Amino acid sequence: MNKTEQAYAALLDQRKLAGEIHHWGFEAMALRLADRTTYTPDFFVIDKDGLIEWHEVKGHWMGNGRVKIKVAAALHPWFRFVAIKYIKKSWVFEEF
Repeated sequence: MNKTEQAYAALLDQRKLAGEIHHWGFEAMALRLADRTTYTPDFFVIDKDGLIEWHEVKGHWMGNGRVKIKVAAALHPWFRFVAIKYIKKSWVFEEF
């Protein structure tokens, strides 16, 4: 994990202790998007209601990262996909 991912993991630990989420894992699974194309989200999160979320922590988007999360969200609408940035000492969330 890079430093931003480590800070977000600490936030997830706090949310788990508070009962907001049940579980989280780092790079726990890869989602198949097409032949020879996968997407591995940074965090796999199970919320307090049992819903599965995929969290992508970014300093900035590079390459095809934004396209992959959009395709993953379109292919798997039963999951929640969220991008997270740490800007000016605040976590900023963008849902896809």
